[in-house]
Amino acid sequence: MQTHPLSQQFNSRPLAENSTACPANATICNGTSCVLPEDNFNETLSVVLSTVLTVMLALVMFSMGCNVELKKFLGHIKRPWGIFVGFLCQFGIMPFTAFLLSLIFNVLPIQAVVVLIMGCCPGGTASNIIAYWVDGDMDLSISMTTCSTLFAMGMMPLCLFIYTKMWTDSDAIVLPYDSIGISLVALVVPVSFGMYVNYKWPSKAKVILKIGSILGTVLIVVIAVVGGILYKGSWIITPKLWIIGTIFPAAGYTLGFFLARVAGLPWHRCRTVSLETGMQNTQLCSTIVQLSFTPEQLELMFTFPLIYSIFQLLFALLILLGYRFYRRHRVKTKTDVEKTEEKEDSKSVSPHAKINGGFVSNETK
Repeated sequence: MQTHPLSQQFNSRPLAENSTACPANATICNGTSCVLPEDNFNETLSVVLSTVLTVMLALVMFSMGCNVELKKFLGHIKRPWGIFVGFLCQFGIMPFTAFLLSLIFNVLPIQAVVVLIMGCCPGGTASNIIAYWVDGDMDLSISMTTCSTLFAMGMMPLCLFIYTKMWTDSDAIVLPYDSIGISLVALVVPVSFGMYVNYKWPSKAKVILKIGSILGTVLIVVIAVVGGILYKGSWIITPKLWIIGTIFPAAGYTLGFFLARVAGLPWHRCRTVSLETGMQNTQLCSTIVQLSFTPEQLELMFTFPLIYSIFQLLFALLILLGYRFYRRHRVKTKTDVEKTEEKEDSKSVSPHAKINGGFVSNETK
């Protein structure tokens, strides 16, 4: 009986030293090891967890939408400077960085392709959750995620055509447009409901937002843990991919932040663009890889999206902790000074300015 190569890799189990016979359900017995029929437990577990996680993600995006104001959201669409900067980061910096890392580490062609696929993917929804916790611009964050997913329909084929020429034929890569469309719908619909709730019942929206932000943080950790459990048999890959999986998200966060700052965006939007750049849609990358390559090829690089996902989460948490530390120890030292300045300013402000509420810069909102 012919067995699947992956089944031999995942299900081969050494026999006990004092045992001379294979289990009754073994399909092949050779020396001290045997091949057992494929276990459908992982497949069933994957389907169940995917359903649960999808529902949870929809609820989280609904809660994130409760922090978005339609007027500000449309403002980013009408004056898309922040979205344009994010576009340059997402489909300019990330694919080029993937290309350079593949050249520098001289990985196998098939491994270079998966790194490039990751670099060409749009932003992931986890960035919206982290952006909330670092006091980023939620309106910009969600508009960037939405636009990058929409632009991915055309930009992913273009970027892959440009950068994968020296390793493979770009026609061999199957882009799941249905998955991209589903990701877009799964993002837009819950957020739209959240925006409506924020418009109609702002007090209730704040409560939903607090619950959803905590649930979202838990969801990110659960996804990482579940991924490690489901794909525990695929961890044996070249150290070069581990190194690239570590450097790549860190480079995305750093370069995205600096480009946003050079473009003149305020600090809270720089943090937003940084997170949108470094946090990729790793689920989409995994789907493309599974559709495009044979089981034998998958053994060489299937786990890379999971490795990237783990390190992008790790660095995002470091950014979050660093920002919270800065906010607690640096900003609080200025509180008394700011309060004194506000009192002095309030004394010198004319009654006409008080009636009109004064002027507040859009950059500080």
